Amino acid sequence: MRETAYKPMTYQELEEHFGITDAGEFKEFLKMLNRLEQEGQIILTRTHRYGVPERMDLVRGRLQAHAKGFAFLIPEDRDHPDVYIHANDLKSAMNGDTVLVRVSSKSAGGGKLEGEVVRIVNRAITQVVGVFQNNESFGFIIPDDKRINKDLFVPREGFGGAVDGEKVVAEIVEYPEGRSAAVGRVIEILGHKDDPGVDILSIIRKHQLPEAFPDEVMAEAQEAPDVIDEADIVRQGRRDLRDKVIVTIDGEDAKDLDDAVNVERLPNGNIKLGVHIADVGYYVQEGSQLDQEAYNRGCSVYLVDRVIPMLPHRLSNGICSLNPKVDRFTLSCEMEFNEQMKVVKHDIFTSVIRTKERMTYTNVRKILQGEDPEVTERYADLVETFQLMKELALKLRANRMRRGAVDFDFEESKVIVDENGKPVDIVKRERSIAEQIIEEFMLAANETVAEHFHWLKVPFIYRIHEDPDQEKLMNFMAFVANFGYAVKGGKGNKVHPRALQTLLEDIQGTKEQTVISTMMLRSMKQAKYDAESTGHFGLAAEFYTHFTSPIRRYPDLVIHRVIREVAESGGTLSDARMEYLASRMHDIAQQSSERERIAVEAERDTEQLKKAEFMLDKVGEEFPGIISSVTSFGMFIELENTVEGLIRLSAMTDDYYHFHEQHMALIGERTSKIYRIGDEVKIRVARVNMDDHTIDFEMVDMKPRQRGDFGGGRGGFDGGGGGRGGKPGKGGSKPAKGKDAGRGKAGGKGKGGRGAGKPGRAAAAGIVAAEGEGAGAVAPGGKRGKRGGAAKGSGGVALGSAVARAERGAGEDPGAASDGAPAFGFGSGKGGYASGTVAVARDAGRGYRTGEDKGSRRKKTSASGVFVGAREEGAGEAAPGRKRGGGKGKSGGGNATAAFVRKKKK
Repeated sequence: MRETAYKPMTYQELEEHFGITDAGEFKEFLKMLNRLEQEGQIILTRTHRYGVPERMDLVRGRLQAHAKGFAFLIPEDRDHPDVYIHANDLKSAMNGDTVLVRVSSKSAGGGKLEGEVVRIVNRAITQVVGVFQNNESFGFIIPDDKRINKDLFVPREGFGGAVDGEKVVAEIVEYPEGRSAAVGRVIEILGHKDDPGVDILSIIRKHQLPEAFPDEVMAEAQEAPDVIDEADIVRQGRRDLRDKVIVTIDGEDAKDLDDAVNVERLPNGNIKLGVHIADVGYYVQEGSQLDQEAYNRGCSVYLVDRVIPMLPHRLSNGICSLNPKVDRFTLSCEMEFNEQMKVVKHDIFTSVIRTKERMTYTNVRKILQGEDPEVTERYADLVETFQLMKELALKLRANRMRRGAVDFDFEESKVIVDENGKPVDIVKRERSIAEQIIEEFMLAANETVAEHFHWLKVPFIYRIHEDPDQEKLMNFMAFVANFGYAVKGGKGNKVHPRALQTLLEDIQGTKEQTVISTMMLRSMKQAKYDAESTGHFGLAAEFYTHFTSPIRRYPDLVIHRVIREVAESGGTLSDARMEYLASRMHDIAQQSSERERIAVEAERDTEQLKKAEFMLDKVGEEFPGIISSVTSFGMFIELENTVEGLIRLSAMTDDYYHFHEQHMALIGERTSKIYRIGDEVKIRVARVNMDDHTIDFEMVDMKPRQRGDFGGGRGGFDGGGGGRGGKPGKGGSKPAKGKDAGRGKAGGKGKGGRGAGKPGRAAAAGIVAAEGEGAGAVAPGGKRGKRGGAAKGSGGVALGSAVARAERGAGEDPGAASDGAPAFGFGSGKGGYASGTVAVARDAGRGYRTGEDKGSRRKKTSASGVFVGAREEGAGEAAPGRKRGGGKGKSGGGNATAAFVRKKKK
């Protein structure tokens, strides 16, 4: 079917083509066609003909949904770009589903694709975790996962004993079809959402992380020995390294020690580095229950208050952990570095070691920086070793930087919780010389192993990091140009990582360091596992793999088996074995990448949850912070302790701010104040939402919009209680009371109204408060108005040039309008709005009218529900209003600050 000559055929035509005559064979053939169709490998058209999706302009892939409703298709064909799918085109597909998508439109350059889901091949979500809501005869579950943006309907018989407010796990019984919601039944009650421990348990269930190991897996783990038998060492022909000075260096609380190191200076002046990794593959046999469980888990998950390990503790903390002063089986990679830090000789082999000490990062740092004479004395015989390690690590790092590796120096933090899981502190993770030593040694070993096995041409798993997406990179280069920086040395369309590292060095210590580093990271792709070695962009490494953590990462465990197999069979593998391994590697790489992403999401969720909980009792307190991100709905602020919170655009009350995407900045339209990433601000914690694990901040020094600016008297911005300030206008019928005037209710047909306060004087900025109920009925300097104001408006403002006059229609003088000042009147949301220089008034709920054409009803809004005006004559004229809105008058006045204003709900 993939052949060019193939034209879609019916099953009868296919039967004839293959010459199937036997009834049993024909039955098997139909079963195969059905299976292939269910898997989405082939498609049955409306005319009952079979073909393959790619020949029918369909793309198969996994759906990545977003909380806002839209999604992206991540195609299985890795050369195919991602496809954007609008919420309306998702059919009933959910996050993670395998689907077939028809591409409906392409951008000019062919880069951005849009499509619609044609068919759901495979459902990914079978369970939903959320808060149960009891509505007597039925219930709903509000999902914790915001990417599931429809609640789950639960019929009465599916309650399973759940009560209102409890966190539950529900199984999906029916998937959503059309407008009907998904139907589920409760299968597990986790406890009330406010009970201690339920929060982390919910996250574990949400990501479907396995907790306890199955009995058969535990039984296999029990069979592992506690100690190493001397006879085994001889039988396996392992190299004996027990006499070498080998140490482990880990964090204080680490239990699974899977890497140990040693260094020595050779007679020729070169330095020899040995990296010894626990030989987990020896105990976890291929195809065993332990192996299958480790494959399904993919990696260990480190949550705030617990670890969900890939292997049972009996292995990870026992025979596989390189505990001090005991014999352990390892795989070793020894490298000899010359003065230029080139590996002139290397060897990879099976070994047995006995570590001399279990060192911690803190103690190694104290020894190397001379902080604690007592610690230095205790490890006196190792001091020289650590000094040589430091020398080698710094040289390796300098070499890596010269090569062009991109080194992001972001601060990480750890949330400290008490025995009840309550967060008590947030501490920053240090990246001292001790951490750098292990980091550099592991990088060197990973590169050496990757290159060695690449040239051996045996099936292997590599850690790859693809070149950045061209469009994102171009946007990033345009962004840094705003700061006066340029990314040098791009040949054609490619940029060498060295150019990016040079930029990171240039911005070191500057105000814009955080902003540029963050934007650079966002323009890059995610690293992942692959069966092909295509290089690692971020490390500027041609070959890279993960060899150093087989206790907690499945890919490392797989390549350990390959390494030992190659070592034991004299450097080669049989053809059959090569073929089998090659068939498995792509699948293992994909599974490992997916499990890694889930682990990262779960870790991030628990961290966010505990940080929000930590800030609960700090509401109202003030902190200094740095703007870490700017968006169209506000800006994120990061505090010194790495907690992040949002200042919403609606909480920025001193001006109207517009988001400039290219500059990644919020710019005030009246004050021209600019907020961009990296700026220092002082914030107050406004509120903490424990349902969403979000924190809202507000600016400490943000002054509210001044009273005179937006509406007269106390009526203020929203036409609130209206003050009794001004005198009634001349000649109208009975004026409205202040309260009515402020709220924008009808004040008779006259030009009166007693609620806008006294006429304000023109301020330096040219602010003139309108007098009277109609938005801007008469301003000082304007003549008496012909008619009484816009459809339902309250006291407004004209902002314009140095001395603003009321707009045309506020008085009879056509020349009184300020120079092209846009105008809109603020009422209770029912007033006349002039946006840009054309007024738009609500016509008693029957649509919108603009000053462009007195007869037409035009609703000028942008996609986000924002009025957009065009420059026309009659700046600031409101539409002809209905009588109950204060007469059919033209009205000007109003607030001339914005080129657009958001629609307010009734």
